[in-house]
Amino acid sequence: MHGPPLAALLLTALCAAVGGVCLLRMRAVAAEERRGAAGDALMGLGMAAMALPAGLPGPGAWTAGAFAAVFGAAFVRALLPLRTAGHHLHHAIGALAMVYMAVAMGAADGGGHGAAAGLPLVTAGLLAYFVLYVLYGGLRPVAAGTGGGPRAGVPAPVAGRAGAGSGGGWAVRPELAGACRVCMGAGMVAMLLAL
Repeated sequence: MHGPPLAALLLTALCAAVGGVCLLRMRAVAAEERRGAAGDALMGLGMAAMALPAGLPGPGAWTAGAFAAVFGAAFVRALLPLRTAGHHLHHAIGALAMVYMAVAMGAADGGGHGAAAGLPLVTAGLLAYFVLYVLYGGLRPVAAGTGGGPRAGVPAPVAGRAGAGSGGGWAVRPELAGACRVCMGAGMVAMLLAL
């Protein structure tokens, strides 16, 4: 990632932590939620790898094609179930943003300019989407209040699954998925601003 190395390291740590939490969620949630958790884990870990500062050992310019291929496939996979689950649209937009950033960063690294150069209109559109997503995701719990009871449409924890027992039920909490997506949305804003 181009930009201040400390900011890139902090973003890498945040995205890696979120990706790890999403991997744990994959093991703990019901089958219908597992696909979303897998998409979140892929996005978090991919963002962590992409956010590594340029001076550290890690992904080089040659990985832009690999990122584009992996997240291109994730984009197509997220489009398939759109008719049945609307949250996959967010995964599709996130995967498309990752393809866009990989291509822009790869083009900049290959051209030797030292800074990524995306298309300003595309970058602005993606920035607007992710800023609105983060604001909406952050304000939604505030608007819902702290009623404490189960909310309509929120799946209950699955008994007998890993992490669903005493002390480990945190992984199946529905708020965790939203919190992970808000964190990754904020990370996506930071990465798009660094383009």
